[in-house]
Amino acid sequence: MRLTRLLFATLLLGLIAGLPQLALSQAAPPPPTSPYTVVVPVTDTSDAQRTQAFSAALGQVLARVSGGQDLRGKAGYDDAMQNAAGIVKVFQYQRGPGNPPSLTLAVTFDQGAVQRVVTTMGATAAGVKPPVLLVVRGSDGNVLGKDDLGGLADAVSKHGYQVTYADPTQLPDVGQLAGADPAALAAITRIYKTGLVLMGDMHNGSADWTLISGGVAQHWSTQGTSEDAMFADAGKSATDRLGQTLNVIGAGQVDGKLWVSGLHSAMDYANLLSTLRADPTVQKISTLGAQDDGVMLDVKAGTPLATLSANLTAGGRMMQGTSHDGADVTLRWLH
Repeated sequence: MRLTRLLFATLLLGLIAGLPQLALSQAAPPPPTSPYTVVVPVTDTSDAQRTQAFSAALGQVLARVSGGQDLRGKAGYDDAMQNAAGIVKVFQYQRGPGNPPSLTLAVTFDQGAVQRVVTTMGATAAGVKPPVLLVVRGSDGNVLGKDDLGGLADAVSKHGYQVTYADPTQLPDVGQLAGADPAALAAITRIYKTGLVLMGDMHNGSADWTLISGGVAQHWSTQGTSEDAMFADAGKSATDRLGQTLNVIGAGQVDGKLWVSGLHSAMDYANLLSTLRADPTVQKISTLGAQDDGVMLDVKAGTPLATLSANLTAGGRMMQGTSHDGADVTLRWLH
């Protein structure tokens, strides 16, 4: 019966695509920070400091827009850094707490200009990655807020990823989340619109970390003389791990079979195709057949299918699935 429904969904795709998207949650989260806006520390408001800050900010934005790729070796990168001020849309100084007070510079770059710079360098149009949700508990067991996680957020941002912060009142069971439970991951997707989660438990002089990407959990521990040092280490380690799977640059066209299970309706099927077509590396999709709650797709992409799978699951709508006969990659749709 499910096979019939999914095949029938193919015929209805044109109709479904025109329907308004259903809301997944009545309580909408705050809008995410633009990937073209960066806040960098400065020591004063001099021209020299501002120029240096523009270059540092542009480096972060280029990494974000290129999907975390390291563009520093690309031809034209140094010129872009030197002329960063020319594509700044707006900037504003901000003073923070402390004695003396800290000083930062918020910089927003022109979106079209940044994209042209990336294209000029010949970088792969990988698209902006979803934010990394930070779920970090202090030594007292309470979830830390934005004001306490500046060092960790900076470490993650320097490597081309945005962050978002956990609201303790809108979190699934932390133990289930650390175990990559599908229901917990689906809840994270509905609220925070991401499938990337960095969890931490702080102790005196050490911390335990869990990175969840694509429904797969990686665990490690760090030690340090200060909280900032452990945050810096954790941010680098997390983004290095993400980069190994999300930032593989393909060459030419890759053709393979993708099996996706967990599709319970024609709308699920339509949303799956919409998600695939939104990925800039996907070049062509063909439906080969369906069985029970799954569908087999032939996918042509400009990146290895394992990398495509990792990027798709980073968005939170899917997670890695169990192997399926005839499929090169298997995924599971989350509700």
